[in-house]
Amino acid sequence: MSIADVPWLPLALTLIYLAAAACIYRILMTYRVAQGAIAWILALIGLPYIAVPMFLLFGRNRFGGYLRAKRTGDAALTELLNHFEQQTTAISRRADEHFPDELQVLCKLGRQPFTTGNRCDLLKNGEATFEALFDAMENARHYILLEFYIVRSDKVGQRIKSILKRKLAQGVQVWFLYDDIGSVWLPRKYLRELAAAGAKVASFGDGNFRRMRLQVNFRNHRKLLVCDGDVGFVGGINLGDEYLGTAMGEEPWRDSHCRITGPAVTGLQLAWLEDWNWASEDFPTLNWTPSQPTPGDQEVLILPTGPADTYETCTLFFLNCINNARTRIWIASPYFVPDVQIMNALQLAALRGVDVRIIIPEKSDSRLIRLAAYSYLVQACRAGIGIYRYQPGFMHQKVVLVDDRYAAIGTANLDNRSMRLNFEITAISTAVEFVNGIESLLEQDLTTSRLMTERDYRDRSVAFRLTCRTIRLLGPLL
Repeated sequence: MSIADVPWLPLALTLIYLAAAACIYRILMTYRVAQGAIAWILALIGLPYIAVPMFLLFGRNRFGGYLRAKRTGDAALTELLNHFEQQTTAISRRADEHFPDELQVLCKLGRQPFTTGNRCDLLKNGEATFEALFDAMENARHYILLEFYIVRSDKVGQRIKSILKRKLAQGVQVWFLYDDIGSVWLPRKYLRELAAAGAKVASFGDGNFRRMRLQVNFRNHRKLLVCDGDVGFVGGINLGDEYLGTAMGEEPWRDSHCRITGPAVTGLQLAWLEDWNWASEDFPTLNWTPSQPTPGDQEVLILPTGPADTYETCTLFFLNCINNARTRIWIASPYFVPDVQIMNALQLAALRGVDVRIIIPEKSDSRLIRLAAYSYLVQACRAGIGIYRYQPGFMHQKVVLVDDRYAAIGTANLDNRSMRLNFEITAISTAVEFVNGIESLLEQDLTTSRLMTERDYRDRSVAFRLTCRTIRLLGPLL
């Protein structure tokens, strides 16, 4: 049978190649990483009937819908940002000599100021975090803003729902934002109960068309809570029992979070508002005046990052930290699949004498990413980079320590998804007590971690090494 015998086949092939050409045009006009663009173009030319649907699933590298929603509320958001930068607690002024350029640039990346007058308390595990979250919600008087990548209907999730329903009955307003992909197993009944109790509930998908588009990129990976505009939380912990070691095979999850009071909470609230505006086309009235007097004297910056940014903000954040480290750069990340520029920066830091340590988990919820990390060992060890495997359970925290000068805690990993595809958020503090707390936290984790060597990779079978190198190529999709 020839093509001529199937009358619709020539038309179908023509449409497929036209779609491939449209995809290639989009790639050429928007690509950020040349290697990825070349790979997509070759696939679209050689296997268009496979590559076209794959590109529709994974191929976009900018979140156009979010940008459009952002512009819709841009005047109001800009006014709020300007008001935030003009507060007396804002210190992002070049005239402040104690405030170096490397911190100034982070303010520009996040479009937010460093503020003083804050208190940032480190929450070292799931038990401490949930206790603080529950307490803050119980004490909320006006409103509660939640935004989490994963929400489960387990003991923790049910406790959250119970508190929210009780606060709603007391007249407290609740806005509940979750991610479609991360919370895919969250029962619709859970959400209906919250909505029936009076909560405003929205999912972070592709606008009103999220059910029609099979788009799995651009996940909202943020985990934050704000109560009354006065207290906020950010870090790596989602809403689930696994962070208490009571789920997922009883393996303990090692994670951390932080509780913030003071003007920096406004930064968390602004990030939440942009996301909520995108997901619901709603712009709620919130408290934008931090409580006085301020609760402390710590300098804190909230740095939201994501694919709607003008720059690759998350990548630039990590590069800024690594390139400006003078004595040490310690990073804890559960997912370690860095791109070339991040790996080169780590190597250069180690070669100039900086103590570079990367803590990753021995046990992971992603076998592919665990294997991919082995492929970096030779590069890392030869440059003097220490890669440590955390042993007791799954380490999920995302923490950065730069010298003794500042530290960061948030949601961003050292992988392509955090750098270019996910919406992330990080809290950065220069406070001595916070930096010392992160240092103590990481030192304790290092005592239960194993330093890897080249032999962990070189002494394995050819098949193992080939698998690791192959998976590494898939880093942008993991």
